[in-house]
Amino acid sequence: MTNLPSGSPVFDFHPGHAPVLLTLPHSGTDLPPGMAARMTPYGRQLPDTDWYIDQLYTGPACERGIGVIRARYSRYVVDLNRGADDAVLYPGRPSTGLVPNLAFDGTPIYQAGQEPDQNEIHDRTTAFWKPYHDAVGQELERLKQQHGWAVLWDGHSIQTHIPRLFEGRLPDLNIGTNSGASCDRRLQDRIAAHAKSLSGYTHVVNGRFRGGYTTRHYGQPDRGFHAVQMEIAQSTYLQHEDAPWPLDETAFRRLSTTMAGFLDTVLDWTPQVR
Repeated sequence: MTNLPSGSPVFDFHPGHAPVLLTLPHSGTDLPPGMAARMTPYGRQLPDTDWYIDQLYTGPACERGIGVIRARYSRYVVDLNRGADDAVLYPGRPSTGLVPNLAFDGTPIYQAGQEPDQNEIHDRTTAFWKPYHDAVGQELERLKQQHGWAVLWDGHSIQTHIPRLFEGRLPDLNIGTNSGASCDRRLQDRIAAHAKSLSGYTHVVNGRFRGGYTTRHYGQPDRGFHAVQMEIAQSTYLQHEDAPWPLDETAFRRLSTTMAGFLDTVLDWTPQVR
C-alpha cells in the first residue's frame, strides 16, 4: 500500500487575470512514499511523463496573465486527464487507465503482485484527483464570473511513435476539441489557422488525440466554457525520446515561442454575444 502525502500540495497554482487557464496534468514526477519500491525499474523512470512541458508553457503564460495549474505527482499515481469513473476515451484502443498498471508501450509499471487494488485506487483518486479538479473547476468559474467566458488550454506532450496506441508517426502539433464539441467553432478555426501558418511543424485538428477528460468535461461552450487540448510530439524538442530524455535547447526555445503564439491567438479571441 502506498502512503498518501500529508500536508503537501498535490499541484501548483499560479492564478492569473486573463480569461484563459493553462492546465498541465502530466508534467509531475513526484511519487508518494512507498510507491517507488513497488515499481519496476522501467516504471520508476516515469517514461510517459510530459517532459519539460511546464518549462515550455509557464513563462509565456505568466507573462500574459494566464493562470497555471500544474500537477506535482506523476500520472502513474493517478491520471488527472481521465475521469474518476475510468471511462474509456477512445473505444477500440488500449486504455491507459485512471491508475495505470502498464506504460504506454505495454511494459509493466509495478512488480508482480504490487499493483494497486480498488481501495488504493479510490484513495488516490480522493487524495490527488479530486483536489486538482476542484481547483480547475473553481478557477474556471471565477474567470467566467470576471470575464463572461473562460478558455481552458490543456498542455501535453507524448512520444512521436507508440505503436500500441497509434499507427505511424504522430503529427508535431495535435489540437483536440472533442471533435468540435468543447469550444466555439470560431475559436477552433482561429487556432487551426494559426497552426497552418507555422513553418516547420505539422499539425492536425481532432486526429488521433481529440482531447481527454479535461477537454471533454470542462469544454461546455453553451455555458461559456471553452476547452482545447494541445498534444505535442516530443520529437519537436527532445534530442531523442528515450531516457534520460535530453532537451534540444534550440528546438525547445523555438517551440516555446510557438506555444506563446497559440496563447496569444486564444487571448485575441472574444466570443460573439448572443
